[in-house]
Amino acid sequence: MGKYLIEETLASRGVVGVLEKPEDRTKPVRRVFEAAGCKLEQFYVSLIENKTYLIVEAPDLESVYSVAVNFLATGAALSIKCSPILTAAEAVPMLKRAAGAGYRPPGKK
Repeated sequence: MGKYLIEETLASRGVVGVLEKPEDRTKPVRRVFEAAGCKLEQFYVSLIENKTYLIVEAPDLESVYSVAVNFLATGAALSIKCSPILTAAEAVPMLKRAAGAGYRPPGKK
């Protein structure tokens, strides 16, 4: 299972909905992720930026995308970014592999 940071920008339809009925949306959002085999770990809201930030654990990226497409289809979300995230300890082996990859940038010998 991997972890993902999801940044959702709310559409005006989503903002209107939460203004008409202010509520904590964690439970309904959690249920959607669980139905896709994912686990919603954190749900943050930035009212100034009109965004939500979610930390999700998922078996694969496709599971996360299935939920994101669902959110977009409702018209409540204007855009969604999904970034795989790692702990610092998880990043070390990948950094070691990258250091040994031997990539040569254009124009360099």
